Amino acid sequence: MRPLIATIDLAAIRHNYAVAKRCAPGRQAFAVVKANAYGHGVREVVTALSDQADGFAVACLEEAAEVRALHGEARILLLEGCFEAAEYQLAAQLGLDLVLHNEQQLAQLLGTSLSRPLNTWLKMDSGMHRLGLDEAALRACHSRLQGAAQVAEVNLISHFACADERGHEVTEQQLEAFLDVLDLDFAQRSLANSAAILTIPAAHMDWLRPGIMLYGASPFAELGAAELGLVPAMTLTAQLIACRDVAVGESVGYGCSWRAERPSRIGTVSCGYADGYPRHAPSGTPLLVRGQRVPLVGRVSMDMLAVDLSDLPAARMGDEVQLWGAQLPVDEVARAAGTIGYELLSKVTPRVPRRYCNA
Repeated sequence: MRPLIATIDLAAIRHNYAVAKRCAPGRQAFAVVKANAYGHGVREVVTALSDQADGFAVACLEEAAEVRALHGEARILLLEGCFEAAEYQLAAQLGLDLVLHNEQQLAQLLGTSLSRPLNTWLKMDSGMHRLGLDEAALRACHSRLQGAAQVAEVNLISHFACADERGHEVTEQQLEAFLDVLDLDFAQRSLANSAAILTIPAAHMDWLRPGIMLYGASPFAELGAAELGLVPAMTLTAQLIACRDVAVGESVGYGCSWRAERPSRIGTVSCGYADGYPRHAPSGTPLLVRGQRVPLVGRVSMDMLAVDLSDLPAARMGDEVQLWGAQLPVDEVARAAGTIGYELLSKVTPRVPRRYCNA
């Protein structure tokens, strides 16, 4: 079997969910498990949190149906709502909490006869300008939902644009915009993503939405997961499948983009961009061999990449290589590659086997 595996520590995910809850005593929390639980495996993550999580949040009906099959009672929040009028019946059958972010969705809901009323979440555009209603439209929609046969609860939700940049003025503006509509009668309110859970108590409201923190990565550029009390859930490991000496001036990889400036020892690693490792990662991006950081060299190939082992003479073919995980934070790798941990975790492809443990 090809030596590449993503080991998922389910105890770490449970720990990180508990961290979110401790940040906001008395609040409830939707564990965000969209995109196959950020690449960690939605079935395994939902099962691990089944007796701990207050609810789960997903992006689409297909994801909601998968979670409902695993957990018959939990609240499941459909973050983008329904995309077609015919989907509202299925949402009712699944017993979902439904986000409404435009007037068309509201009209479709009110025009449908449902098997049971739904908990609705009016999405406010508080300043991100991605999805949601402005204040005037929100107030009008709130009035239309009151007493409707299709509606059980009318709730309020919004999303921060810059909560991961501490002290950003837009965050304060969004919080004020959210508070300005709380004269309306909402049963439940939700505003805090991972960054706000960790650093903005005023945004905690009734329901939290821990996403990236659930998987042990940090939403902040300047604060690592360990500083926040989070434990990495995924460790991606491969193997050195070849080692060779390269003379001064010789190149490594496609395009000959890296050339040896000294006599070098190069290792080939059994992981590439078809596995989810970022093709755009530059030379110098760290990997871990025998507990020591070694730099990526040359372009990442589809199934392999190369590392410079010149300063690690003890390295041998067959040694384990950690691409990120327990000893090498995914956020550090992401920064080196010019991206974020969210992308690296969620892009680990299905051909990488997942192994689950409760370490």
